[in-house]
Amino acid sequence: MTLFGSPHPWRRRTATPAGLARPAITAAVTALCAGLLAACSGPASRPQADSHGRASALPSGAPHGAPTVIPPTTPAPASSSPAAAPGGPGPAPAPSGPAAPPTAAPPTAAPPTAAPPTLGLADACSTSGLRVSLGGADGAAGSIYYPLDFRNVSGRACSLFGYPGVSFVAAPGTGQLGGAAVRNDTFGPSLVTLAPGAIAHASVQVVVAQSYPAALCKPVAAHFLRVYPPGQLVPLYARLTATTCTGAIPGRSTLGIYVVRPGANGP
Repeated sequence: MTLFGSPHPWRRRTATPAGLARPAITAAVTALCAGLLAACSGPASRPQADSHGRASALPSGAPHGAPTVIPPTTPAPASSSPAAAPGGPGPAPAPSGPAAPPTAAPPTAAPPTAAPPTLGLADACSTSGLRVSLGGADGAAGSIYYPLDFRNVSGRACSLFGYPGVSFVAAPGTGQLGGAAVRNDTFGPSLVTLAPGAIAHASVQVVVAQSYPAALCKPVAAHFLRVYPPGQLVPLYARLTATTCTGAIPGRSTLGIYVVRPGANGP
């Protein structure tokens, strides 16, 4: 008998559910396998959900964050040696210990130099080792010049340097008359060495006192020259009679003196 115009209606009703169940089971198995594969492959291959809840994989060329590098506390010193050429030997390793300081060459001693001649107290002619006298007079306009001679009577060599101190006195041991001799710098001082018995001189200038007005000159008679050898404090005396001024005349004195020079005569 045919129901609803179809023979074997049960077959059509039972075949439809079975045909629909098979694709569903296949899809479920496929989804299960995909889930297992995702779980085993790790986070790099795990799909991510988009804003609509759908799974999406990261693009293969997506950049990854650079790893964080902690710099060393003490930077390595930069090498000043050139880099090795490709294929060639590398640069020699730097020594690990501190570099030894350069050894300084020992100083070379300078050759000794001769000391300049000096005039010490031991070398100076003392007053007791000298005799003083006046040489012959030599006149000039308004003045008379005398060589004041120093003879070495000490028996050993001694030296004189510079100017003697000279002034007029009435007699040895008495007070000075007028001003002391004014130094004449025509010649510079030089060291004069006297062998035993040798003579050196210093020229003395005596200005004629009558060249000045008497009221200004206030003339007096003198009979000796008081002479201090250079560097000495004890005087010698040379006899000379002349008129000198005790007043305030131009130049302050009627006497002038030059430096000690070799020989018994000369300027």
